[in-house]
Amino acid sequence: MLEFIRQNADKLLEQVLTHVGLTFVSLLFALMIGVPLGIGIARRPRLASGVLGVAGVLQTVPSVALLGFLIPLIGIGVWPALVALFLYALLPIIRNTYVGITEVSPSVKEAAKGVGMTDRQVLTKVEFPLALPVIFAGVRTATVINVGVATLAAYVAAGGLGEFIFSGIALSNVNMMLAGAIPAALLAVGFDLALARLQRLSGKRLRVGAVTFLLLVPFLSAFYLLPGREDKLVAGFAHEFYGRADGYPGLQKTYGLQLRPRLIDQNLMYEAIRREQVDIISGYSTDGRIKAYDLLVLADNRHAFPPYDAAPIVRQTTLNRYPDLGPTLNLLAGKLTDSVMTALNYQVDYEKKAPEVVARTFLNQLGLYKTPTPGERTETVVMGSKVFTEQYILAEVYRQLIEGQTQLRVATRTGLGGTQICFDALRTDAIDFYPEYTGTGLLVILQPPADQLKTLPMQSDSVYRFVQQQFLDKYQLSWLKPLGFNNSYCLMMRREQARQLGIQSIDDLVGVLTKRR
Repeated sequence: MLEFIRQNADKLLEQVLTHVGLTFVSLLFALMIGVPLGIGIARRPRLASGVLGVAGVLQTVPSVALLGFLIPLIGIGVWPALVALFLYALLPIIRNTYVGITEVSPSVKEAAKGVGMTDRQVLTKVEFPLALPVIFAGVRTATVINVGVATLAAYVAAGGLGEFIFSGIALSNVNMMLAGAIPAALLAVGFDLALARLQRLSGKRLRVGAVTFLLLVPFLSAFYLLPGREDKLVAGFAHEFYGRADGYPGLQKTYGLQLRPRLIDQNLMYEAIRREQVDIISGYSTDGRIKAYDLLVLADNRHAFPPYDAAPIVRQTTLNRYPDLGPTLNLLAGKLTDSVMTALNYQVDYEKKAPEVVARTFLNQLGLYKTPTPGERTETVVMGSKVFTEQYILAEVYRQLIEGQTQLRVATRTGLGGTQICFDALRTDAIDFYPEYTGTGLLVILQPPADQLKTLPMQSDSVYRFVQQQFLDKYQLSWLKPLGFNNSYCLMMRREQARQLGIQSIDDLVGVLTKRR
């Protein structure tokens, strides 16, 4: 992990500054709204239950669900992240301000009024100073909550330490996960201890500390603006693509491509480029949204991406146990061409049809759909899939095919995340099979030495035979017959923008970026 941190020190520093900035920008807004609101409901107790109830409901909404709700309203990037963090910080600040003000002794307030103080003077010179320790307890809670929730900002391309965490999960890279998780934990503990020490001050020192803190919050908020330069062309890459050998590192090695990509959930990349929030995205060549959003796939002239022929990987012990399974899965061999798979993806991604319906229609067109026969099924095979549309469709096709053609029951474990997670689940007997791609098997799982790669022809048949033999020898896993389509990684841009810049290939992109520097 220390070696990983040393190699990625600049990126880690950028993520830490962004994380601190996100935390305190949202905290600043929460203080500006929450403290006056807490004082207001302390003055009007009838409103207290309603305001605290609404803030409490917002606090209970899962953070990913809240981000999912905000994305259609305000898009991706910094704003949904800031809004979510702001809403999570509101409750402890409002509640503690309200409690701190209302718990000031009535006799103290009466004495203040007795010496001629106005209501405003009672608030600023008596109630608020006495309530400060309680208010600071709420600020402590809000700060720690925001440091934790800010890791999810990477889900919507807002940056922060979540970039390493999400990438580490996708790649099953423990060092990468820890490089994001440990600094996030240290930030939470550090801020909590600092605010706890401030909270324990009394009298004049506490007031001086409060003023100092209020001056520090805008300063720390500005950290979000500090991380380095932004490219003229903004790239949005999936977390897995950014770290995989056949993803961005491969493009750097083959083309010398240098970008500062925003890392974003792969299901949001197309929405980001459609909204013109990014200019370049990583994607899949059979994705239906390429046509729907009028995107141009940049030509890979130097073949940085190997063939990605889709085929199911099955545990050999499972094939031996259920003799009907292999022949049933091979019924789809060669039936899914690039154009067919693209059309299926288009129906789910753009026309919003359910994968189950699309899969059934497809099998009916092939004459392979059969209604499952009634009766108890005593044997079960467990199928996994990754977390993107094409895999959900393939999972449904396989499930309906197997349950219609055999007496096996299929248990699904869809949305397993990145390649390494699916492969580890297969190898440890958590699942029996899942659909994979030959290029991924070659460069992500097998990772043969560079000398061996140079001698391997990057042709579909050659790569398929190589991974088929290697997986059987090393892991006792069988690659069945390819489905017929090649879902290659690719870079894509909006067609009109690419035309204006004269970009048709990745070589052209590198040339344009070089000139702009």
